[in-house]
Amino acid sequence: MRVDFHVHSSSSDGTFAPAEIARLAEENRCTAVALTDHDNIDGVEDFISSTASFKAYSGVELSVSPGEGFDRFHLLAFGVDVKSDVLQAFLGKIRKGRDDRNEQIIANFKAKGIDLESDMHSRIREGVLARPHFARFLVEHGFARSIHEAFQLYLLEDSPKETRCYERRMRPSAEEAFEVIHASGGVAVMAHPKFLKNEWKSTSVDYQAVKKRLAELKEAGLDGLECIYQGNSQEENVSFTMIAEALSLLKSAGSDFHGANKPAVPFGMQVSEPFIMPLIERLEKTI
Repeated sequence: MRVDFHVHSSSSDGTFAPAEIARLAEENRCTAVALTDHDNIDGVEDFISSTASFKAYSGVELSVSPGEGFDRFHLLAFGVDVKSDVLQAFLGKIRKGRDDRNEQIIANFKAKGIDLESDMHSRIREGVLARPHFARFLVEHGFARSIHEAFQLYLLEDSPKETRCYERRMRPSAEEAFEVIHASGGVAVMAHPKFLKNEWKSTSVDYQAVKKRLAELKEAGLDGLECIYQGNSQEENVSFTMIAEALSLLKSAGSDFHGANKPAVPFGMQVSEPFIMPLIERLEKTI
């Protein structure tokens, strides 16, 4: 069966509107899809109201503090109540941190002679601004040849010092995120666990360190793991599936679709019914 539990729309850093995501899901004959924009749920109602032939779930992707010695922890929340006051307040705090970070990135670019203030401030007013928007501006104005190059030169923590404009931003703790997700009726699933340890530093995954950290996070409230991911090798898909089963975590699969901002990433993932049904059954109980 075909599903996708990791999809971004133009409500964050994707290029397709939420209703267009629903159309893509139908064209790809998906059984179940969750819209998981970064730090916001603005597109969820449009997405769900545009569906007809598949199970559509609310979702959001959160950047969470990974813990000492780890690099990146993104948390997917599925089945959340988009009208939850607890969730809305939490996302508002995260967006404030993102806005402050974006203002500093704009200032960093200006200090290096790249003035993108008017274009980026209009996006801030619209409530939609993330690093891919900076990257696309840089490509369109000749400062980079591709979005990948724009990130490498300007927008990563380890970009060259002479061009780096990257800024860190506030990230909530895993424990706080789990509490908010569960209070909002949702399910907490770690996205792309291969990036938890040694992101950008190694092509091999430190499975022992990742498994140990996942066991700790499960005790704190983690419900599941994105085992099958568009950017994984087959060996990584199998290894993360085995880890999830060993830790009794729900298993998920996602493409991390962004449309034209990640043109090499197609929509939808093929999985077996036994693999994905425990997650779907859990989500059906939250509705």
